[in-house]
Amino acid sequence: MTASLIITNAAVLTMDPARPTAEAIAVSGNRIMRLGTHAEVMLEKGAATRVVDAGGGSVIPGFIEGHMHLFAGAAELSHLDLFGTRGFDQLKDKVEAYVRKHPGDDLIVGGQADYVIIGEHEPLSRHHLDRIVKDRPILLFSPDHHTAWANTIALERAGILKGRKLGPGNEIVMGPDGFAQGELREGEAINPVSSLSTKGHRDRLGLVTGGEPDPYPSKAEFETDLETMRAGLRHAASHGITFIQNMDGNIYTLELLEELHRRGQLTARVKVPFHFKNFMDIAMLEKASKMADRYQSEMISSGFVKLFMDGVIDSATGVMVEDYSSRPGWKGEPLFEPERFAAIATEADRRGLQIAVHAIGDGAVRIVLDGYEAALRANGRRDSRHRVEHVEVIHPDDIPRFRELGVIASMQPPHPPGNHGLPLEPYLSNIGEARWQYAFAWKALREAGARLVFGTDWPVSAIDPLWSLQSAMTRGRWNDAMPDNRQSLHQSIHSYTADGAYAGFMEAKTGVLKEGMLADICVLPVDLAKTDPATYKGITPRMTVCDGRVVFEG
Repeated sequence: MTASLIITNAAVLTMDPARPTAEAIAVSGNRIMRLGTHAEVMLEKGAATRVVDAGGGSVIPGFIEGHMHLFAGAAELSHLDLFGTRGFDQLKDKVEAYVRKHPGDDLIVGGQADYVIIGEHEPLSRHHLDRIVKDRPILLFSPDHHTAWANTIALERAGILKGRKLGPGNEIVMGPDGFAQGELREGEAINPVSSLSTKGHRDRLGLVTGGEPDPYPSKAEFETDLETMRAGLRHAASHGITFIQNMDGNIYTLELLEELHRRGQLTARVKVPFHFKNFMDIAMLEKASKMADRYQSEMISSGFVKLFMDGVIDSATGVMVEDYSSRPGWKGEPLFEPERFAAIATEADRRGLQIAVHAIGDGAVRIVLDGYEAALRANGRRDSRHRVEHVEVIHPDDIPRFRELGVIASMQPPHPPGNHGLPLEPYLSNIGEARWQYAFAWKALREAGARLVFGTDWPVSAIDPLWSLQSAMTRGRWNDAMPDNRQSLHQSIHSYTADGAYAGFMEAKTGVLKEGMLADICVLPVDLAKTDPATYKGITPRMTVCDGRVVFEG
């Protein structure tokens, strides 16, 4: 048997401790056939073998996105992008230009509007947006998607201009005049506005309710959703991503991926959870078990449950152990009471399901760890690989519990304030300086033996893994007392490949370049070890190979 593809003249970083480097790699079918020197690997060349000269660039395992939202990110590729916008005048110019280009949109939807887009001491309100556009509804999302701002006509049409009673952790911010100010915190507050348009509201894909589309999409709608999914997969492939661990989903999401796979158009492995919401009965976990049984291939799988425990720090909806420094008397409200979460975690664990929970604040992280510990006591220790998503702030007492409980810390290098163009405020003031050293505590968690998995949370942050590596390797400190959380090149890539494979129960098949492993490969135009990490942003792969097939060439 000869190789179908050979990549040579490369700086191969395998992530395999038995053979850390090589200069060439051969692929046969969907497997890695051989690694070694140019001369050794070229022995596998046949008449039909394609030979690619990497030009000395790095060849690494395909990136494994440990936390992202595939369909939502794809849908937002056409939205108004406000990344880096500062001040009312810039906001006005960008919104007006977008409105002119989209005269038929029933809801103007924008993203990446950070919390200080107008200024650190002047929060964005409906009045600002009314000065830009009064006669069409507009909804602007913060980068974290946990807060949005709407103009008056949008609030009126959604029926929330005078407020509405909401569940814990959700808020329509009200003004002294008895009317909504325009700031909407968390899903229950945002959904009435986003549902004004199918463009802004993807409820039927499991992004909001965790349910299924009702009625089921027509053939035309199904094809439209397939194209959205294809767009997201193309975007991922162009950035070297070969395995996506999606953080929302339902059966319909899996059916879309299944159809793309049938058509030969699935360009990444995708793992999709059952999204368990706080209004659901515990019996709904039976659906998660059915999804796990139905989808367990190397390309499409389920087998895990995703939950939200809290919101985010910037809007003070994250749950803290101690009060917010900027808001005495307030710790945030968990979306699940601790006892109820422990019962859900225990039942999910009993069913053999992996659990992944969004937990931003140290209080939320503690509730989740307590729930995992309860599951362990009830069911006994097993290879569960439960996860905590984000872990933005952690109490020092909880750092060693990750290793003790075998829990994965799923973290995002773009998220620390000051990274990726994010402002420092209101985050730093909200948590207070005493907690800064325990925010995004990559070093402490790694030294305590926790396994770190990296991702971007796209579309919360740009999908670019190279920019994410840059953030991991160059992160600054907020004061001199903080630990140096910068990660090495090997640590960063390992958390984006081998550790991600482990989190997806795929470590025996992918995440490492090794003979016999699945051929998931990213070919880069530069040698990362010889390139200043401060310049990684914008480096795009020359080639992405998933399951032995070239799915992108730059």
